[in-house]
Amino acid sequence: MAQQEDGYTRVESPAEIETLLEALIEPGGASLQVDAPGSKPLPVLVAEQQPDAALLTLDISAIREIAGELKRGQAFRLLGQVQGKMLRTPLLAMHECHEVEGRLTCTCPFPYHLEVLQRRASFRARLRLGMEVGAILRDDRDGSVQGDLKDLSLEGCQLELDLSAGAILADASQPLEVELCFPNDTRFSVRASPRHHTVDTARQVILAGFRFANPSSEQERQLWFFVREIERESARYAEGSEASRLPSLLFQTQASSPPTVGRRNTQDYATPMAKRLARIAGYLDAQILELQQGGEIDSIQLSRHADRLMLLHDEDREGLLFATRCLQHEPQLVRHSLAMSVFLLDLAGQPPIPRELSKAMVASAMVHDLGKAQWPAELWQVRHPDEQQRCQMHGHVEALMSRMGRCHWLSANILDSVAHNVNERLDGSGYPRGLTGDRLHELARAAAVVDAVDGMRRERPDRPAWRTAAIYRHLLNHSEQFDSRWVKRYIQRFGLYPIGTLIRYDSGQLAWVQSLDAQGQPDRVQLTDAPEPPGPNLGEVCRGSAVQRLGSIQEEQPVSR
Repeated sequence: MAQQEDGYTRVESPAEIETLLEALIEPGGASLQVDAPGSKPLPVLVAEQQPDAALLTLDISAIREIAGELKRGQAFRLLGQVQGKMLRTPLLAMHECHEVEGRLTCTCPFPYHLEVLQRRASFRARLRLGMEVGAILRDDRDGSVQGDLKDLSLEGCQLELDLSAGAILADASQPLEVELCFPNDTRFSVRASPRHHTVDTARQVILAGFRFANPSSEQERQLWFFVREIERESARYAEGSEASRLPSLLFQTQASSPPTVGRRNTQDYATPMAKRLARIAGYLDAQILELQQGGEIDSIQLSRHADRLMLLHDEDREGLLFATRCLQHEPQLVRHSLAMSVFLLDLAGQPPIPRELSKAMVASAMVHDLGKAQWPAELWQVRHPDEQQRCQMHGHVEALMSRMGRCHWLSANILDSVAHNVNERLDGSGYPRGLTGDRLHELARAAAVVDAVDGMRRERPDRPAWRTAAIYRHLLNHSEQFDSRWVKRYIQRFGLYPIGTLIRYDSGQLAWVQSLDAQGQPDRVQLTDAPEPPGPNLGEVCRGSAVQRLGSIQEEQPVSR
């Protein structure tokens, strides 16, 4: 870094530039000031940074009046405040300008250096690349998620967390516990309230800022020590720093005890496909957080993740079906939404249906239940809802539909069938509109069956999980509500023991079904010792004759999840 005469410091580290610009993506985070005498900063949104393409995308809808001036080559700077720092770019110039869905966006060159002025009164000690401090975020219901400390001050901190942290952040009505874990095994815990967050679905992280809640004098003393030591260690990484500068004891580790806390230590999954599916689950988790904070469904991200889910299905259909049963770290709302998407795609979304319609179906299924994210916590635990509670529960459908306005690419008919009408029944007993069979599209009938089967396979506060055979009997016995043709198609497609079912053989051996033969019988299973969700320590995979040697299937073993 180089100090300039006006007090600004030149930042040239690519990683640091990306992090600083990322913070400007927040609404109100950036201003644009043209390079002309007397000009004033004007509000602008940093829509996207693309360092690999050497581009920065800006939303200038709020300052359309100067668009012509910018198109003619008028130079400008971006200004902002990040982590107590005044930030400015070098002079930039517009490349292109486009009108997209009523928003005016432009691209300009990516700034390969920034100028930063540090305000000492609000100083945050920022960790540089190579400095790793783990963090654990906990709520009062035994929920926890690991992450990394990004900066620290006497007033608060910034953590980089997995997208799965969205559920904890969304329910943070009281301060959460933040535990910092330094490389030398020093641990520090403090209560803190989330203040803001930025979701990066590409990197699968949430950057969340916290304000400490009434730290004690001893905690303030420790915080001041940590801030000074982080600043001291950071100086060792600065360009041109003295090689003889002594390292901070906080950042010295023993080779025999590598760090065990941090976002790098992600959860283990039973299969590689399950780990890839978990990345899509992370997107849904973050989207739930956005909805709870008054946001809308992100059209672009929904499109991208629907594409990803379809590509996973193209690559390994059976592996993806099994992966839907392997997600155990994610909220049940997310697990159900993904399973609904995968099984509906496999049942009703195959050729000759055009791929764009299958994609719309997958996307609609992915979000169909996300309106429930606005339920208060106590509503999830109700065993026997009264009429008022039932009406409150049913409101999740309209709550979702009111947040879908930006998804213009999504077929309105398919969204209506899969998300709006999935809870309707042929006899008019469903919700939210009490539609009867003559007003329900074939896709709505199919979606209702898939949704019901997956929902009944999962335990709820008012009942345990059902066995698949019992679910089939229930749906067939209620043909006035569920279309028997689609129930039979489901049974024919997935069999009496669908992929992802835990079965017990007459020998007593437990195994997870991973593949079915042409007659719908398990022909590939993976052994396990316990009736619990599939994890990374599953046993031997048996195929063909090895499956036959296990004996006859005695029963399906429901699994609590």
